[in-house]
Amino acid sequence: MWEQIEDRARKCAEYMIKTGATVRACANHFGISKSTVHKDVTERLEVIDSALYCAVKKVLEQNLKERHIRGGSATKRRYEEWKKRKGLTVQV
Repeated sequence: MWEQIEDRARKCAEYMIKTGATVRACANHFGISKSTVHKDVTERLEVIDSALYCAVKKVLEQNLKERHIRGGSATKRRYEEWKKRKGLTVQV
């Protein structure tokens, strides 16, 4: 059982490092919960592989810095879609 968890943690970390994916994107990619991915890459990976942990930590920190930008962009897209559905003019 522990080997499966170690393998999953490594795969998640490698995917996040390779693609720069967020925890949510990684969870969707592997079909597991965000909580599981987060626990794997922040707690379990530190014990399993410290070098990989340091690399994925940089990705997590970068994603944290960009979070407010992604949130604003998503809100803008939703609002523009809403306006299109309502037949209103979209101004950018």
